[in-house]
Amino acid sequence: MSSTITVPDKKIVRPRLEKPELLAPAGNLEKLKCAVHYGADAVYIGGQQYGLRANADNFSFEEMEEGVRFAHERGAKVFVATNIIAHNEDLPGVHDYYRTLQDIGIDAVIVADPALIQACREAAPDLEVHLSTQTSTANWQAVKFWKEEGVSRIVLAREVSLEEIRQIKEHVDVELEVFIHGAMCISYSGRCVLSNHFTARDSNRGGCCQSCRWKYDLFEEGPDEDALQANVGKREIPLFNEQDDPFTMSSKDLSMIRHIPDIVDLGVESFKIEGRMKSIHYVATVVKVYRQAIDAYCEDPDNYELKPEWIEELKKSGHRSATSGFFYGKPGHEDQLFHEAEEHAQYEFAGLVVDYDEQTGIATVQQRNHFKPGQEVEFFGPDYTFVQTIDTIWDEDGNELDAARHPLQLVRMKVDRPVRPRDMMRKESV
Repeated sequence: MSSTITVPDKKIVRPRLEKPELLAPAGNLEKLKCAVHYGADAVYIGGQQYGLRANADNFSFEEMEEGVRFAHERGAKVFVATNIIAHNEDLPGVHDYYRTLQDIGIDAVIVADPALIQACREAAPDLEVHLSTQTSTANWQAVKFWKEEGVSRIVLAREVSLEEIRQIKEHVDVELEVFIHGAMCISYSGRCVLSNHFTARDSNRGGCCQSCRWKYDLFEEGPDEDALQANVGKREIPLFNEQDDPFTMSSKDLSMIRHIPDIVDLGVESFKIEGRMKSIHYVATVVKVYRQAIDAYCEDPDNYELKPEWIEELKKSGHRSATSGFFYGKPGHEDQLFHEAEEHAQYEFAGLVVDYDEQTGIATVQQRNHFKPGQEVEFFGPDYTFVQTIDTIWDEDGNELDAARHPLQLVRMKVDRPVRPRDMMRKESV
């Protein structure tokens, strides 16, 4: 006679995962410092030339030097986008430009054009080259080709799925970067010429007017009654009634906050946030949320839970309705904004903390939007959020104010908890 010994199942606890880089947009020096303060591991910026955000503030060489110094002192990296599709007239001076970036201490450049890749390798061999999403790299053989050309990181096309990323990782040992949050291009990224057609602004040379987000009327050709009698001519017949919304071709914004484990488990090295044209409040809020989510999952993947406050926090930054893009298959009509009203920011950026006196509990705040005593506001930093009602406020000379009305005005106020420079104050939108 034999007996069976039952051994309790032993739970296998996964070790901590290697954290992917959190890469944030920085349209100017203030946004760079904000992104690093709120937890970005790296930022990407644009210079005065060769980038795709010609309407952003962009960086002078002197500002790049200050930005690199600030980031490196805090363990963060700085990448420069030089991702235009170059024409002959764009090429003179590019070698000098890359040499200067290398001398400044830029960590990598983001490039799309083979001519610029070659120029960078010739002029600045110590600069890492990252391949821009503008090349629409979407298969492992293309990734392998670019690796053999000396590219150290591939920013994959927004149109690839999680399964395609998995296959790429299986075939090629190279760093991958994917977008996880922000605006989506309605065309294949880097393949749009609508802006060129409508406004003569080249979207692939930094001049995109975002014509895909305009409102359009849609018509079909039909017979004109008068012309029909003469058996000639046609007229355009509107396909919408007057009460219908205009036709648009705008995508919802990408948001992968609900799916962080899926991307981390693939081993993608860098998670990228879109938005060099977005506000400092947007950068701070989005970086903070993804920093917390990535850290929480990598620290303890078995007990990770999506926190509802992360979703609510992202809504405060202002964005369109969300989609997971192409990660789980081709988007359908529900991923577009044909007739759907866009979401608006629930909160407005009201002030930036520039100083705090620990003894008195008084903060000096730079005004970014009108606020006044008696108003309820939120203060938030990389690791906290608290609500308080504004009491008395004073100007720099100690005079009591009935409101902070003037842009960039410095005011002093008592705060309920300690704050730090570059923390922010916001208020509910009216």
